[in-house]
Amino acid sequence: MATSNRRRRRPGSGIHLSAYLAHHLQSLIFSLGKIYQAPATTLMTVAVIGITLSLPGGFYLFLKNIEAMSGDLRSSSQISLFLDLGVDENRARSLDEQIAAMPDVESTRFISREVSLQEFRQDSGFGKSIDTLSSNPLPHTIVVEPQLEIDRFRVRNLLGELQALPEVDIAKLDTEWLERLYTILEIAQRGVAIITALFAIAVLLVIGNTIRLDIQNRYQEIIVTKLIGATDAFIRRPFLYGGVWYGLFGGLLSWLIVELGYLAISGPLQRLNLLYQSEHQLITFSLHDFFILLTSSTLLGLAGSWIAVARHLKQIEPS
Repeated sequence: MATSNRRRRRPGSGIHLSAYLAHHLQSLIFSLGKIYQAPATTLMTVAVIGITLSLPGGFYLFLKNIEAMSGDLRSSSQISLFLDLGVDENRARSLDEQIAAMPDVESTRFISREVSLQEFRQDSGFGKSIDTLSSNPLPHTIVVEPQLEIDRFRVRNLLGELQALPEVDIAKLDTEWLERLYTILEIAQRGVAIITALFAIAVLLVIGNTIRLDIQNRYQEIIVTKLIGATDAFIRRPFLYGGVWYGLFGGLLSWLIVELGYLAISGPLQRLNLLYQSEHQLITFSLHDFFILLTSSTLLGLAGSWIAVARHLKQIEPS
């Protein structure tokens, strides 16, 4: 007998589920039709959402490009060794060969005092003043290229080893400024996180206000629907899906704005790459980033509409 009862419930459950899903689909299409019938409101709302979300999206891509560029520069870090003025060229060249054989060194380049003075004369524009000097004030220089796979800690250790050599007067890591850059990037990342949170709240407010106005405009319709027995969940669904559509379209618009903005600066960036002989390519939204952007904007639309409906729908009751 119990088996018979279970068999009788299954068709009813299936019909109930089908009706439930059909109403969700109907609400999804109905909400799309509603926002289509109000093009001015829809365009303004979507434009505000798109512009608002494009700002943190643009900052995010900007940081990704800066991090990629600084990563390329880090991979070409160099240690410049300025030898003591009393070291002759033979001893300096011997030291160059000794350093090149060290395990963490990829390659070295020796620059003699004469070559350094000649390059300085050509690049500085003080050729006549340099000719008046009684002696060459520049030391022999060895440029050390660390191996690419070693980390910052080993580079620092290598710097200390080279600085301890008796022939070395000054050892300078040419990418020390990158440490400052990474600190600035960390601050910028936290700033972008704060901006993103604030703009997310702004999107919630925009969508919530739009749904609130939609609820007020459909006040009589909601009253009649409640009089014939409709539940709050039944009435709520079209408004929630309306927020989903606003968030989805706003996310698509923000993606388009950011992509067009970065396309506009691609030309100057290519010229900058040529000037610095860099192979860095412009980073735009990946498929993963695009999915996260649309998902986030859609969830913001759903959350904003839910807050508005939960607050204002209960205030509408038939008298």
